[in-house]
Amino acid sequence: MSLRAVKKQNASTKIEMSSDLAYDAALHFWRTVVNIFFREIRPRGAYNIPRDGPVIFVAAPHHNQFLDPLLLTLQVYRETKRRVHFLIAAKSMQRKVIGFFARLMSSIPVVRAADEAMPGTGYIRLSPDDPCLVLGEGTCFLSEFTPKMQVLLPKSVGSSVAEVVEVISDTELRIKREFGGESGKGTIRVRDKVEELRQEGEPGLDFKRLPFVDQHEMYRHVYQCLKEGRCIGIFPEGGSHDRTDLLPLKAGVSLMALGAMANDPNCKVKIVPVGLSYFHPHRFRSRAVVEFGSALDVPPELVEMFKEGGERKKEAVGKLLDVVYDGLKTVTVRAPDYDTLMLVQAARRLYNTPGQHLTLGQVVELNRRFVEGYLHFKDEPRIQKLREDVLKYNRLLRDLGLRDHQVPRAQKATWKTLGLLFYRIGLLAVWSTFALPGVILNGPIFLTASILSRKKAKEALAASTVKVAGRDVLATWKVLISLGVAPVLYGFYAFLSFLVVSKANAPLPWRIWTPFIVLISLPFIGYAALKFGEAGIDVLKSLRPLIIALVPGQQRMLDKVKNMRAHLSNELADTINEFGPKLFDDFNQHRILVPSASVPPSTGTPGIWRRKSGTVDAQGNLLVHPMTWLDERLFGWSRSAKRGTSVWAGGEKSHDVSRVGTPDGSDDEDEGDYDNVLGYLPIYESQGGRGRSRSHHSSYADLQKLRTTPAGNGSNNDTSHVSPTSRLRSESPSDKDGLRFRSNVHRDRKGSLSDGVPVERLGALGRDEQFKDATQEINEEISRRRSLSREK
Repeated sequence: MSLRAVKKQNASTKIEMSSDLAYDAALHFWRTVVNIFFREIRPRGAYNIPRDGPVIFVAAPHHNQFLDPLLLTLQVYRETKRRVHFLIAAKSMQRKVIGFFARLMSSIPVVRAADEAMPGTGYIRLSPDDPCLVLGEGTCFLSEFTPKMQVLLPKSVGSSVAEVVEVISDTELRIKREFGGESGKGTIRVRDKVEELRQEGEPGLDFKRLPFVDQHEMYRHVYQCLKEGRCIGIFPEGGSHDRTDLLPLKAGVSLMALGAMANDPNCKVKIVPVGLSYFHPHRFRSRAVVEFGSALDVPPELVEMFKEGGERKKEAVGKLLDVVYDGLKTVTVRAPDYDTLMLVQAARRLYNTPGQHLTLGQVVELNRRFVEGYLHFKDEPRIQKLREDVLKYNRLLRDLGLRDHQVPRAQKATWKTLGLLFYRIGLLAVWSTFALPGVILNGPIFLTASILSRKKAKEALAASTVKVAGRDVLATWKVLISLGVAPVLYGFYAFLSFLVVSKANAPLPWRIWTPFIVLISLPFIGYAALKFGEAGIDVLKSLRPLIIALVPGQQRMLDKVKNMRAHLSNELADTINEFGPKLFDDFNQHRILVPSASVPPSTGTPGIWRRKSGTVDAQGNLLVHPMTWLDERLFGWSRSAKRGTSVWAGGEKSHDVSRVGTPDGSDDEDEGDYDNVLGYLPIYESQGGRGRSRSHHSSYADLQKLRTTPAGNGSNNDTSHVSPTSRLRSESPSDKDGLRFRSNVHRDRKGSLSDGVPVERLGALGRDEQFKDATQEINEEISRRRSLSREK
């Protein structure tokens, strides 16, 4: 390694702690950027974050390179005001922008041997008698290798690595263990490849040299941070990837936790597993769930084993790593391949029927359970048949251009359907007109970020042995490129505006102030274009079902799809009821929902209600639901429409108080409800307003783990008449999964009608009469009637 490279590496590995003010400033900046890039970020299980003491956050899967630590850091700071210091590759610290912000946020650089790989001279092969003896041809082992360095083989043999223990000569060296481990499979693969190359005229495999990296300074700094009660963040997979399952974990997290506790008996480290689940992570305006698992205590016996050193130390590290891996399995969705993940998500959508709406956290939890169940029973004939039917249903939807959530709402075309189509087209034109200026002005940013990010993804894929398509770097580079191009482009627009006003011989104050006005207004124009465009996209996605419904002859196909969906949903529910108890002993006690494809949209009966979160809806009620007065009067789809027909819901009556049909229902298939709260309404509140919610800034993970208990099959106690709310209230206030229900909260009972009110009397009420007045009037009539009866 050259002197210049050594100096550069030393500079990048220098560990500095920034001030809290600098950290908070950087975090505020990235919060703005992240909120622009992502449409929704949902925390789950945030109550599991320790409020004090040393903590190691172990996050996986690492699907979004530099955005992953930002999402985790932002959620931890939002919930607890604690600052997380992430471990970051020293190579990344050498990049100017990333290194600048990483230092502001007190990140800890880690030198990875793979980042310093150097090509070796000549070719190598294994000795036919000893798999740990490496033979070279045209090699210079004496000058290029020293003990503790490593040999890296090419991708064609799995990029296997082995540590050098002895350099015998320029053409012979001995490695510590066989390539690929003690199983011998790696050795067989290497020898087969060498034999294949020899037949092609090549003497052996090319290779790379990995230097020995001393990590003592990094570990010393981590131990000091933990001793001071700080938070450390680490991605134990070692690097970002776009696979559907976790990569093998590195031992660093175990060494940090055990080493810190071995050095200081008073240091009680807790390890918090964190799962990062994305819905299309590389896309602009996608969604994410950050799930915090239960904090893990480091067993004291493992600390004692660690202190003994040698093999006992390795055993302790391995056991703690197993504990961490088990913890990560509880907060991540792990599928063996992409096809399985897509199948599971399709089945989950069929299980989530109309009137039952899940939070993003519940969607992730349901995906996790479906994956576990499918992998356990995938060889069962009934499961295989159901898989074929689901895939057939998906192909039919793809041919029709429909999404699954649009199928239950598809109705026979009427004149209102045609009117709604023209209305939405007009609405789309309005939002497109508002968004057009910003789209044109910011078009170069989008194009540049898209083109260069794909180029970076190809480079990352070529340099990696674990990536599938390199999508894990797309989002990061889109953000970084946009941050770099936007100031240059806006400065160019400001310069053009100055030239225009100068050429127009405008007064001097106009010449001076125009560029500044342009610079200030452009970000607002861009943000407005984002919001208007987002509303327009929601409307655009809702046009396809209307067009299909209006095409002659398509009604038969729509009926076929609806019948197929109903059959699949019921078949899926029956299958889950059959196999669920075989996999989970407490299956009936901890179900997320009990579906039925034939269930109509939920009415005003008490139970679970849904409301939009954040400010007004997720993106702003004004933009998603414009022209509220006109929509309510003509089509009745707005939230304030209490009567009439909702053509957004396919001509059905708008009785669904939990979710009225709206254009945003046509959004991404994997969207979650914008819930911050799932309210629990007692039966006597069904006539009144909604129950009170928790603070928007508190943790909602316990509510997002909603589970209801269905009536058990064959039970002696008939509970079919019990409402979901009653069942929820009968649950224990706190269970082993951290569910907490407010069972003893006093609520003031709202005024309600007495029993025995004739339907005719209710029908005679004026539509404009207030509920309170009508209730009082009817109850007074009943009281007078009863008094007269007693007098007689």
